[in-house]
Amino acid sequence: MTAIREYLGRNVRQYGIIGALIVIVLLFQVLTNGRLLMPDNVASLVQQNAYVMILAIGMVMVIVAGHIDLSVGSVVAFVGGIVAIAMDKWNLPWLLAVLIGLVVGALVGVWQGYWVAFVGIPAFIVTLAGMLIFRGLAIVLVGTTIAGLPPGFNAISNGYLGNFLGYVANRDMLTLTIGALAIGGLVLTQFRARATLRKNDLEVEPMAAMVGKLVLFALLLGFLTWVLSGSTGMPIVLVIVGVLILAYTFVLGRTVFGRHIYAMGGNLNAAIMSGVNTRRVNFGIFVNMGVLAGVAAIVTTSRAGAGVAAAGDGFELDAIAAAFIGGTAVTGGVGKVSGAMIGALIMGVLNMGLSIMNVDPSWQKAIKGLVLLAAVAFDLVNKRRAGGR
Repeated sequence: MTAIREYLGRNVRQYGIIGALIVIVLLFQVLTNGRLLMPDNVASLVQQNAYVMILAIGMVMVIVAGHIDLSVGSVVAFVGGIVAIAMDKWNLPWLLAVLIGLVVGALVGVWQGYWVAFVGIPAFIVTLAGMLIFRGLAIVLVGTTIAGLPPGFNAISNGYLGNFLGYVANRDMLTLTIGALAIGGLVLTQFRARATLRKNDLEVEPMAAMVGKLVLFALLLGFLTWVLSGSTGMPIVLVIVGVLILAYTFVLGRTVFGRHIYAMGGNLNAAIMSGVNTRRVNFGIFVNMGVLAGVAAIVTTSRAGAGVAAAGDGFELDAIAAAFIGGTAVTGGVGKVSGAMIGALIMGVLNMGLSIMNVDPSWQKAIKGLVLLAAVAFDLVNKRRAGGR
């Protein structure tokens, strides 16, 4: 029991944020008279906040490395405008337009990564300039709203997987199957990761703590799956987000590139002395952020069914807030994709719950700002306590 208490004490933020999400969901479930967790509302929660989750994945990597990216909202507008133009003006197939959007996003990342990694300009300045540059280009390119996009493209964010497994007790079996596979994959990867740590004589969390964590996550995933199975079906965009979460969790936790990101954020000088090619890593981080901004642009444009110059307004703040609320350290070196996803869900639940309650948008922003401030303050207080011990 002592070992479990010590482990929980060192990881209070990780478990606290899960508890905070549960409390916030239950609170709004009561305040909205049960409407928050209606199946269609849960599906809308995922579809409306997919862009936050996608951008937060990249933002975690940026912040862990000790940087910040203020340009992603403008990049979303810029890339989304190009994708809409490619379909509407150039009459290209929507799949080709999507590919062009991803390439443009990567090129934006190359542009910004060059200035940060090889010229040495701080990322704050480079991305602040990028925020202005790409917002201006979006306004020039799009001008008026470009609507009437192909149904196949619009289905990326608004569509659902076909229900070819049928229904049981009015529940979509395909959604339940995907949820069960996700839970099984989570359990398998956690036990394999634990076995790898033990093989290399590294510290592992107590078995009771790991089992408790897995049970909690399995219950959350199972509940989400059960609720979603009562709606139209499994949103296509949720599958996209799920694949990205799995891929980037692997990249950050199991690859050399991921370890170098943590090393740079934890102690840059020590990373350089250890032979980490910081220029290459920084360049890769911003190219990756550009690609993910391209994915978010496709999702956002698909959701709106149109290319809009004002798209992406404030997206960078949502992504940064999700990362910080999810436990990413302000000083770098600490952060997980899973934590950022919980942070994004907290932001999404706040948005939807307050909207259902018809709270004024100005008050919604103020409340989200207070939540962000509280999350960062909680992180700093815990670090000071840990330092004192």
